[in-house]
Amino acid sequence: MSAITTRTTPPPLPVAEPVLDIDGMLRDIEQYLAARTRTTAHPLVTKTTAQLVAEALGAPAPTPAGALVLPGRLLRLLPDWVLSIPPVRHRHGGTRTVTVTEHLELTALVIERYGWAQGKHRSRSGRVCILGAQAVLFRLGIGDESTVDRAGKRLQAVLRSRGCTLAYHRWNDMPDRTADEVTTLVRTAARMEITP
Repeated sequence: MSAITTRTTPPPLPVAEPVLDIDGMLRDIEQYLAARTRTTAHPLVTKTTAQLVAEALGAPAPTPAGALVLPGRLLRLLPDWVLSIPPVRHRHGGTRTVTVTEHLELTALVIERYGWAQGKHRSRSGRVCILGAQAVLFRLGIGDESTVDRAGKRLQAVLRSRGCTLAYHRWNDMPDRTADEVTTLVRTAARMEITP
């Protein structure tokens, strides 16, 4: 009688969830926005038109990007909605106007930096889906509802051009989806030509 041996494969190793690093994300966002800052028309003028108008009207000067106070460890552990509380939002940069292209590029950055999620906006460790990444930016005051809405329309337009009729948040949650496909979609939408 011969002994039959069965070979079993070892169970897969658990994937470690990344640690939420909101300080690093905010630094990356600030660097991205600072690199896209528009320069003045004349080399002797060192302030933008908006700064000159604000100064003339007596408005307080905006906080320079390098002077931001970034969220500490407690805010990393709390839900994202805490970032929208006015004192917290003000302390961490207040509202920032960004273009739809900038919003989408920053959305891809958030997904890459914190990992990608399916089936929920944000995991406990900070992984986010497309909507979750948009929500983080919105709650930090980077863009407004109109920006997020127009970004969503661009994402939908890219999917339609590929023959997909799913809403982008449902497309994100499809079982065969990958993180690379998601960031590629977001970056493609960012580069999309805007037609009037």
